Amino acid sequence: MVKNNRIAIIIPCYNEAVTIGKVIDDFRNNLPEAKIFIYDNNSTDDTKLVAKKHKAIVRCEKTQGKANVVRTMFREIDADVYLLVDGDNSYPANKAREMIKMIIDGDADMVLGDRLSLDYVKQNDRFGHVVGHRLVIKIVNKIFSANIHDVMTGYRGFSRRFAKSLSILSNGFELETEMVIFALNHKFRICELPVRYKKRSKDSSSKLRTVPDGSKILLLIFNMVREYKPMLFFGFWALPAFVVGLVGTIIPVVEYLNTGLVLKLPTLVVGIVFLAVSLILVAIGLICDLIVRKNKRMFEVMLNILAGMSS
Repeated sequence: MVKNNRIAIIIPCYNEAVTIGKVIDDFRNNLPEAKIFIYDNNSTDDTKLVAKKHKAIVRCEKTQGKANVVRTMFREIDADVYLLVDGDNSYPANKAREMIKMIIDGDADMVLGDRLSLDYVKQNDRFGHVVGHRLVIKIVNKIFSANIHDVMTGYRGFSRRFAKSLSILSNGFELETEMVIFALNHKFRICELPVRYKKRSKDSSSKLRTVPDGSKILLLIFNMVREYKPMLFFGFWALPAFVVGLVGTIIPVVEYLNTGLVLKLPTLVVGIVFLAVSLILVAIGLICDLIVRKNKRMFEVMLNILAGMSS
């Protein structure tokens, strides 16, 4: 069943000359019918030469950042199933066929290689990275009512309709979180497959910077909540404004009823301003929510058209 579909193994690379050869060989051995694409992102080592030596299809993306590379991959590569994996030899190739099968059988539009359900924490010695990862997972699951175990995994399978409809707005390592939120918002089917994470080779250095990249991921979530759930976003800010405004107006009103005088006029003015701000925020949220709902309907129509073209 797998062999009747066009499978693309897509590997974004930046300075992975030490490991990329083994990654190519391992995935070719497990999925010999797949085409392996290496997209080099301005490497300063021999990544391209090693990839060519191991007979992968090598292309380049000059705009720096993993998200920029993946965006180009999805645009340029035509396949029925895509398997995205990092080039650092940290993910097991022997799970590739199972992940691909879940896509082809229609169980999922995106399969996540779940590292956290096994021994990822033991293998990863960057405490801040693990803590930040778990924080992101909790935030995403809470806001989007999901139960994802590994939001930021670099090992994923995609259906054609997901890959061709995904709009990537980020540039770097925020990509993984953006794809999960995009899938949750648009009701794509997500499955997870536990995979055993392998610690990065000593000769290969990680490009992920815990604090800067973590901050970008949190900012991405902030912006995507504003875009996908505007009532939640603007309501979150409207509530405290309403409370402050209510308190600011009640106190002078009570004093007026008791004394016949407005003794705290500035407090009353501030209260009225905050009440007005809260109402404006709610109005903005309602308007944006209508726009989001309309866009979702248009997106569903586009997906149906894409499905008709593929059949």
